[in-house]
Amino acid sequence: MLRYLVYLIPLAFLGYMLWSRRSASATDLQALFDRKPQVLDVRTKAEFRGARHTRAINIPLDELSSRHKELDRTRPVVVCCESGSRSGMAVGILKKAGFPEVANLGSWRRLQTFLP
Repeated sequence: MLRYLVYLIPLAFLGYMLWSRRSASATDLQALFDRKPQVLDVRTKAEFRGARHTRAINIPLDELSSRHKELDRTRPVVVCCESGSRSGMAVGILKKAGFPEVANLGSWRRLQTFLP
């Protein structure tokens, strides 16, 4: 049994990373952006200072569990980061915290597609 774990653990990790990076479809995102969602950028403060969108709120992923109360639960939340991995994890944190409408945008650079 132990020798199977050597193969199973990396495979499970890879599967989780691929699953967590899933971003919402362009159609679903456009419908959310039509409703003026909150845009949450979960990159580090340094990354956010280096390049950001003016409509994005920065709450780094490692602070999200304690700071999610700063977001409005009655409005949709679109989450972004550099590549989509951290934002995928943030979606899970927000859903667990009771946010009903949360979507993974993926890279923050995709904001230009939906916001001027």
